[in-house]
Amino acid sequence: MNIKKFLEQKNVAVVGSFRNEEKVAYKIVKQLLSKGRNVYPVNPNVKEVEGIKCYKTISDLPEGIDFVNFVTPPEVSKKLLDECKNKGIKMAWFQPGSSDDEVIKYAESLGIETVYSVCLMVSV
Repeated sequence: MNIKKFLEQKNVAVVGSFRNEEKVAYKIVKQLLSKGRNVYPVNPNVKEVEGIKCYKTISDLPEGIDFVNFVTPPEVSKKLLDECKNKGIKMAWFQPGSSDDEVIKYAESLGIETVYSVCLMVSV
């Protein structure tokens, strides 16, 4: 789990709920923006977050995403890992509660490097 390597990345997709500014995913987007990162929100039900286009799926993201930050239930996170693999995204950061042992093992079996059980907002 190389947190430093993740924190050096510039292009970050955040998957989660953005219904309001109190949601963790929304707060992560704002914090990453304040740190100069290029942020790509992902949620099929939201059009934009902080004036940034929100993508419906990971598959819809542009090329060059360095890692995906998951703020989703473990069963959703696991389903989305195949999209990461197919998109060529090799790093995934799972917010606390967004993964379990099965999700981490599956990510690693796909060749995806992981950070988990650590909140991105504390680290950035």
